[in-house]
Amino acid sequence: MSDSIVIIPTYNEKENIENIIRTVFSLEKDFDVLIIDDGSPDGTAQIVLELTKEFPQRLFLEQRKGKLGLGTAYLHGFKWALNKDYSFIFEMDADFSHNPHDLIRLHKACSNGADLAIGSRYVGGKISVVNWPIGRVIMSYYASYYVRFVLGMQISDATAGFVCYRRELLSKMNFNKVKFVGYAFQIEMKFTAYKLGFKLEEVPIIFTDRVLGQSKMSMKIFKEAFFGVWNLKFRNWKKYNKN
Repeated sequence: MSDSIVIIPTYNEKENIENIIRTVFSLEKDFDVLIIDDGSPDGTAQIVLELTKEFPQRLFLEQRKGKLGLGTAYLHGFKWALNKDYSFIFEMDADFSHNPHDLIRLHKACSNGADLAIGSRYVGGKISVVNWPIGRVIMSYYASYYVRFVLGMQISDATAGFVCYRRELLSKMNFNKVKFVGYAFQIEMKFTAYKLGFKLEEVPIIFTDRVLGQSKMSMKIFKEAFFGVWNLKFRNWKKYNKN
């Protein structure tokens, strides 16, 4: 068993799932992988199930009935990982927009003192995104600027979904208080860590838009993030610490 688990939520990722799993397992550091599949009708879970025979004790599958949202998938994975005593718990997409080799850099940041390492597309004002339409780049970049303005949290990429948590951080969070499911979930988790006094560190990455499969981005998810930051700003943060 590794000290690190990579949680990958899936919905209709049959084109990518085997390759992403094999790439993670080929890295010089050992990572275990947990797939949270939301009832993909394309057979994603069946592909993973076959691969568990090849990678017992390294690859795990949790199947849920229906598309329940990114945030709830990660919370399910966090609880599972904490139960298994992993020290480092990662979020990563299945579509290779996050380079699996950067898992090692995120792990190093948390090993060297960060409680939450964020794979950031916008460190130092630079935009490190490949193959996105310019409209989506502008929307994402200024969304993070908007979050900094409203919340006062100096993180350049607040909606980033490629991160590493130390177990100590997640074990202190009250998951029952987490409300959002889309991009706002990513903001909520970072801001909760920030308000609870944990150390956040950004690690520059290059984000490459998916080649295979379809994006899950929607206007509903964007609106949740846009309006959700005001909800975050005025919360009673004492309720978010288990202690």
